[in-house]
Amino acid sequence: MSGAGTPPQRVRVTGPPRRRPPLARAREVDQETPLGELYLGSLLRDQLAIAVRTLAWIVGGLGLLPLVFFAWPALADHVVLGVPVAWWLLGVLAYPYLLLVGWRHLRRAERTEDAFTELMDEVGR
Repeated sequence: MSGAGTPPQRVRVTGPPRRRPPLARAREVDQETPLGELYLGSLLRDQLAIAVRTLAWIVGGLGLLPLVFFAWPALADHVVLGVPVAWWLLGVLAYPYLLLVGWRHLRRAERTEDAFTELMDEVGR
């Protein structure tokens, strides 16, 4: 016990010490300053553009297939390995196409977020 009844001073433990203080620009984004809103708005616009392009690829690739089948009804008569071509397109080839479009969307979204993070690091220096 330490002397005359004074309680020991409390110490707040929050984690390992940081090597550098948080970035000033990141604080502006968190505090919703006009500059932070500009940075965040730019990121959101980029993400929206990526999402719209991805949707366009999906609509263009899969959404137009019913129009193709309507325009060329003879496709229903074509059979490959005992299965109509329409079933091959809709039931088999659609899934790898969706995986490819999803992978592409993910790569672009991550690249945009990485660029935003690098921008925040550069501006904070």
